[in-house]
Amino acid sequence: MAQTPGFVPPPKGELVQLARLGRFLLPYRARIAGAMLALVVAASCVLALGQGLRYVVDAGFGSGDPRLLNAALAAIVGVAVVLACATWTRFYLMMSVGERIIADLRRTVFAHVLTLSPAFFDSARTGEIASRLTNDSEQLRQVIGFGFSMLLRNGLMMVGALVLLFATSAKLAALIVLGVPATLVPILLMGRRVRRLSRVNQDRVADVSAHVDESLHEIRTVQAYRHEERTRGQFNEATAGALGAGLHRVRVKAWLISLVMLIGFCAVGVILWIGGHDVFAGRMTAGELSAFVFYAAIVATGAGTVSEVWGEIQRGAGATERLMELIDIRPALVTAAPVIKLPPRVAGAIRFDDVVFAYPGRPEVTALGPVSFAIGPGERVALVGPSGAGKSTVFALLLRFYDPVSGRVLVDGADIRHCEPEDLRRLVALVPQDPVIFAASVTENVRFGRPDASFEAVREACAAAHALEFIERLPQRFDTDLGERGVKLSGGQRQRISIARAILADRPVLLLDEATSSLDAESERQVAQALERLARGRTTLVIAHRLATVRHADRIIVLDRGRIHAAGTHEDLLRADGLYAHLARLQFIAEGETA
Repeated sequence: MAQTPGFVPPPKGELVQLARLGRFLLPYRARIAGAMLALVVAASCVLALGQGLRYVVDAGFGSGDPRLLNAALAAIVGVAVVLACATWTRFYLMMSVGERIIADLRRTVFAHVLTLSPAFFDSARTGEIASRLTNDSEQLRQVIGFGFSMLLRNGLMMVGALVLLFATSAKLAALIVLGVPATLVPILLMGRRVRRLSRVNQDRVADVSAHVDESLHEIRTVQAYRHEERTRGQFNEATAGALGAGLHRVRVKAWLISLVMLIGFCAVGVILWIGGHDVFAGRMTAGELSAFVFYAAIVATGAGTVSEVWGEIQRGAGATERLMELIDIRPALVTAAPVIKLPPRVAGAIRFDDVVFAYPGRPEVTALGPVSFAIGPGERVALVGPSGAGKSTVFALLLRFYDPVSGRVLVDGADIRHCEPEDLRRLVALVPQDPVIFAASVTENVRFGRPDASFEAVREACAAAHALEFIERLPQRFDTDLGERGVKLSGGQRQRISIARAILADRPVLLLDEATSSLDAESERQVAQALERLARGRTTLVIAHRLATVRHADRIIVLDRGRIHAAGTHEDLLRADGLYAHLARLQFIAEGETA
């Protein structure tokens, strides 16, 4: 992911990455302690079975007394019951902890991403962010819930088995100890490579997610331009990249597991051969050899399991790194001291004071400025000019999506650099040119502007936006799900829902970005009347390309190439015969009107 200003790379290294999950583990330390206790009990039961095997072979079969064999069987069944209960407890506690930690981690990462400024999303791919929140966190869930407990379980059993091996036969145990480092060599040499390949694999999977998100989001454009075949080919390339990275990782991991298993079981075979000769020579009993082989098998299988789980932990470290990268990104917007707390209701005076701004992705291109203007409380001001003149940039700065490179933006005399973005934005209602509709009901979409609003208030807002006439015709009326991005509505209907949202929000500053651009003549007239009522008593900024819609604005500011070209009323600007008059003549002539 492209780095943004304020990005601090996380420290490298597998254990360091996983150690950063510590703060998410702390709330569940009691559950983890319970799981560890159950793990110790389960490991002890497995190790006790080896002693039971020794007793059965030497005392049971050797004595020829069936009662001893019956007692041994009862003891083994009892141990098995305890083992089963301890295993259930360990598995449930660790897996439930894994689920809870991943839920907390997802909430933390998503909440942090929501605080990042648009400058981050200008370069980030939403599909990749989604992949990190889903695929990477799912990989980490397996590691926390299953991988760690398996690593600890087998590690503990290996240590216990080694102690009992020495208690049974120091000579044969020494051979085991010499064989253990041989199993660790491939883990150390190949483990780091598995981690690197896991990170590459996860990056390629994120590419696939990003391609799916982008293609399906713009499916109408894809189909309209008959781009399906090329889009399918690009997706296949991304999938092939993910497949290749995945196969490479699996191949290396398969070598790692097989080498550890080969070394381990060859060592067991050699030890069994030496121990067999000791039994023939009378230096140890058959029961002791049986128990020794049992414990040696635990060490060998434990080493194999540890190597396999270690590969998953390496992959979990890669997933942790990718998630922590998101958390480490610092918001580009920093509230300057002293922090100014805006009152619940402001008058709505706005001033741009020698503002200069360039978008972070294009710092060499000045998008706006230097620009200075003032808007009084309750004044209605239109921003007009050709595309790229800086009109939308004014809105973005006023909402504090970005901070100016130099100069100040003030609301009621307060420099908004000293205001928390959330505190500032609660005073502003926005009606964008491209209305944003969520995959939810009509009521939920309108309430987006004021979640605690009553249904009666929602209905009144829709009536004021002249949206009732089509809402009443929907299958479930206000409860109708509008589909992803409002696909079930026409452009004009989506715009009226967006306007109803702004009406319900009832905020002192109103930003209208071509709010009637998607409406037919009759709907435009009705919505214009609603907006006229909405604008009363509010400071209103209107971006308009259709100049006929802003004739009656209190003032019109003409922008061109990021600077103010002229300002005045509609009549004043026509008389000045400048850029505004030129744009007006072109539009009015095209519409069959005279200026």
